[in-house]
Amino acid sequence: MASEAPAIDLRSDTVTRPTAGMRRAMAEAEVGDDVYGEDPTVRALQERVADLLGTEAALLVPSGTMANQIALRAHTRPGDEVLIGKDAHCWLFESGALAALAGAQTQVLPGDGRFTAAAVRAGFKPDDPYLAPTRVVAVENTHNMGGGVCWDPAALAEVTTTAHALGMATHLDGARLWNAAVAGATTERALARGFDSISVCLSKGLGAPIGSVVAGGRDLVQRCHRFRKMYGGGMRQAGVIAAAGLYALDHHRPRLGEDHAKARDLATRLHGAPGLRVDLAAVDTNVVMIDLDQPIAGAVVAAARRHGLRLGTIHERRLRAVTHLDVDAAQMAPAATALARAVAEASAGAAG
Repeated sequence: MASEAPAIDLRSDTVTRPTAGMRRAMAEAEVGDDVYGEDPTVRALQERVADLLGTEAALLVPSGTMANQIALRAHTRPGDEVLIGKDAHCWLFESGALAALAGAQTQVLPGDGRFTAAAVRAGFKPDDPYLAPTRVVAVENTHNMGGGVCWDPAALAEVTTTAHALGMATHLDGARLWNAAVAGATTERALARGFDSISVCLSKGLGAPIGSVVAGGRDLVQRCHRFRKMYGGGMRQAGVIAAAGLYALDHHRPRLGEDHAKARDLATRLHGAPGLRVDLAAVDTNVVMIDLDQPIAGAVVAAARRHGLRLGTIHERRLRAVTHLDVDAAQMAPAATALARAVAEASAGAAG
């Protein structure tokens, strides 16, 4: 018999479950064979996302990893190089796919995941027989491992302008671009400006059960379509998935600011607690990074779970908490209390 789930799950915004309204939309979706391009709900979602991002076309894929990888594959040939930020998802958490599937190497630029136009210029390699020519700059906004931090729009513009001046393409990993738009009181279209390809996720803060979308120019998306098929991402009656995405855009996207407020509340409650540190200035969106005074993250996570709280581990001195639509604002106080108790217990255990 399965054990009862802890009351407060802050491991990730990927743990969200479809709401009753979303389930109804999925059940009632009009469908067709999307591999043949005949699913009207998929087409509607793709058109909606392309409009939101200001691109010519868009393509539904099963996951954010696939969205990133087919876009980067479309921009490169084997032996090319991709410039990327520190701890970027498509470098750290996609199983080496750039090397294994695209035959591309990566160069990690200095910074906190965000980097400067000067770093792009310094990292650029021309097309030379001795070098892997730099073809793409990849940006992640918001930056997950950076604590959900947002890029400054002016810095984005400098990076994309510099990349294009050097003859490079630009890719935006916008898995949580929806959060960046809310945090910056701007639009996804404004943040996507200057990028040749953009990926956005439907199954994190938006709460859909599956799906990401890759968007860009018509020719680029056509190349992505080919690689989607090559990578096994073609889906048949995918309208049931697309319907969840459309529902999320209509009903869950407007409420993302609530998740940001919950994250700020949690961070404020944790600030100054013994044995841990939280940088309040770094809480831009729905992610809170918690640094521990001792290398006891595993013990803290185990103790927190006993107190009804689930957290993510980054490394032995860092935890991550992510707010989302399946946790209430009223749960932030007990979450902070549970974490403080867990840190105290784990610290006492480490002291012997």
